Amino acid sequence: MHIAIRPALPADLTSFFAYLNEHLKDNGRDGPLFQPMPRACSQFPVEKQASFYHGLATPLDGTGWRRLWLAMDGERIVGHIDLRARPEGAARHRMLLGMGVDRAARRCGLGMRLLQTATEWANAQPGFGWIDLEVLSVNEPARALYRKFGFVQTGEIDDMFRIDGEGLGYTFMALRLHRQAG
Repeated sequence: MHIAIRPALPADLTSFFAYLNEHLKDNGRDGPLFQPMPRACSQFPVEKQASFYHGLATPLDGTGWRRLWLAMDGERIVGHIDLRARPEGAARHRMLLGMGVDRAARRCGLGMRLLQTATEWANAQPGFGWIDLEVLSVNEPARALYRKFGFVQTGEIDDMFRIDGEGLGYTFMALRLHRQAG
């Protein structure tokens, strides 16, 4: 499997949303939930698709910007990572991270490669100092990956979600970028 990582273009989004829906079918299937949504309803909400179209077209100093990278095995998307603006105006020096790796591409270092790609980009952008993320506390494989990469836990809310009759905590993590916000 030869996997290349490249920035996504608006023309990639239809394929990306199809990949996300397929990826989300694995949410809690053979292990813990990785998204705070019920197993039976794990699909990318249509109303959130517009945030990707808007975000990719928005400059970094605009509200709601987003940047997305795709891990490609030929023409097939097997992973992704995105960085996006925090919604709080006074937190423009921070960004939020989201990512996922297809079941067929796990355990081969792709998660680390995606994190490296996104943090290299973030470090090259002036004005940013931090990457934040939120992860279900039961998702220990993801938490371990983020810790290995250098993210530190900044907080946790026990019983944040009630999904499929289960109370789930939410863990907050952050990575300080090498280039500090001015």
